[in-house]
Amino acid sequence: MKKNSVRHLTIAALLVAMGIIIPMVMPRIVIGPASFTLASHVPLFLAMFFSPGIAVAVSLGTGFGFFLSATPIIAIRALSHLLFALIGAFYLQKHPTIVLTKNKLVLFNGRFQLFNFGIGLIHSAAELAVVSVFYTMGNMPETYYAQGYMHSIFLLMGIGGLIHSLIDYNIAYFVANALSKQFDIPVFSQAKKLEQVKVNNLPQEIEAQQ
Repeated sequence: MKKNSVRHLTIAALLVAMGIIIPMVMPRIVIGPASFTLASHVPLFLAMFFSPGIAVAVSLGTGFGFFLSATPIIAIRALSHLLFALIGAFYLQKHPTIVLTKNKLVLFNGRFQLFNFGIGLIHSAAELAVVSVFYTMGNMPETYYAQGYMHSIFLLMGIGGLIHSLIDYNIAYFVANALSKQFDIPVFSQAKKLEQVKVNNLPQEIEAQQ
């Protein structure tokens, strides 16, 4: 138990550090007044493949970390990630086989991409709510007001944020899937066990039907 606790704490700490560092070093895509940092959400998405506890720790860790290194709006947006991280981690824990696919590309895994889209909607909606509050309070840069709410906030931050989330989650999946071949990543390990049980029981089910 103690060994697992230390392992989980270490994983959470590493992912928190990555979550804070990546936005500082990765390239950004700038569209109008909005900017999107590639892979900035990947550490939190990776945490969801471990456990709800680690997902919570990483979302809180990165959120409070940004209070020290970034603006309040960025920090509060990071804290809003707690919502989708907790929902997503619990769902993956209950339905681990969603990460399995017969195709080499997860892009063709309909169940996983539908889950990805649902998480992306929650993700973008939570961030949109945070940004909208700051917008109505007049605490956004002037460039956002020049373009108007629908363009600067709803279109770029809302729809753009959804696309950003979808891309980052697929990156996280590829990383986790590759690592799962060498290390124990609970969602992938559980999915493989359930799939093996299913394969082992298949001959008995066929025989019973005959």
